[in-house]
Amino acid sequence: MMAFIWLVVAIAAAIWAVDFFYLRGESLAKFDSPKPAPKAAGPVASEEHHAVVASLAGITDVLNGVPRSEHIPLMRKHMDTMFASDDTTAQITPVSAGGVPAEWVMAPGVDPQRRFLYIHGGAFTMGSPVSHRRLTTKLSELADAAVLAIDYRLMPEHPRMAGVEDCRTAYRWILDNGPAGPQQNSPASAVFVAGDSAGGNLTLSLIAWVRDQGLRPPNAAVALSPATDSTFGSPSLKGNLETDPMLGPLFKFLTKIPKSILLWFGWFQNRMRPCDPVISPSHGDLSGLPPVLVHASDAEMLRDDSVRYVNRAVAHGSPVQLQTWSHVVHVWHIYHPQLAEGREALAEIGKFLRANS
Repeated sequence: MMAFIWLVVAIAAAIWAVDFFYLRGESLAKFDSPKPAPKAAGPVASEEHHAVVASLAGITDVLNGVPRSEHIPLMRKHMDTMFASDDTTAQITPVSAGGVPAEWVMAPGVDPQRRFLYIHGGAFTMGSPVSHRRLTTKLSELADAAVLAIDYRLMPEHPRMAGVEDCRTAYRWILDNGPAGPQQNSPASAVFVAGDSAGGNLTLSLIAWVRDQGLRPPNAAVALSPATDSTFGSPSLKGNLETDPMLGPLFKFLTKIPKSILLWFGWFQNRMRPCDPVISPSHGDLSGLPPVLVHASDAEMLRDDSVRYVNRAVAHGSPVQLQTWSHVVHVWHIYHPQLAEGREALAEIGKFLRANS
């Protein structure tokens, strides 16, 4: 009997040791400060913000009474219609970016030699170039560039690494390929990279890989409300659960699952440690990066993912900066035609891109 008890204790200790020392990686708690003062620091949310929050009820309505196994297909359809572009003047051209399905998005009169890779969000399981045209059209205008929005492979049909590889392939391709076609292609005069949420994670992972490969770095990168730590270590994941009207209702169930179980599941699902820098950019080497602008809402669950990433990158000597806004929802930029904070945030991105052209 005692031998059995000791065996159980040894197994439990081994599981704990793997969890604590191998899956979690280094504690990033020392990078929880400083936190920048929000750009919009008013004590009361605007009427525009309340209208945005009210519109999010449509997400939960879509999922009400639907088995969890059907959530992803429904959400994919919903996302493609929820943020339909208001701009009919942009030129949309389907293209294969080295084998990765994509589309060129060009606002009127932009310079096609200036190229902008955009990586959409959607929790690595949903989203598409169609769902984010409202953003890619505006970014094309702000950057005076042709935006390449890629349709990278999604989970669960594909492993997490498939999406990472698609981003790398598209980046290599965009350096020498533009919207004019193969007969007129030439090296880009400027290159930018951006992404939101899961796409922000892929953006930050990509720029570190570009550095390590010795490729031409982007002039600048932008990450909107990025997920930067797959070990679920950020305090705001629980601290901002009730103040995040978008991610809170969708992911509240995850906060009830013990962290150890989430880490082990992530390890088996992704076939890599949750703290691996490829999927957790906050845990990587953040030196020698190009200029990076990170935006986050002070109220969202992923706020501290941004805080930790930026503080650690600055400690490593990289030109990375964080701007936050009060009250606003996750990736509020996509509501920019109606939301004042969205327009303000995009104006800040425009200034950043112009300063790094």
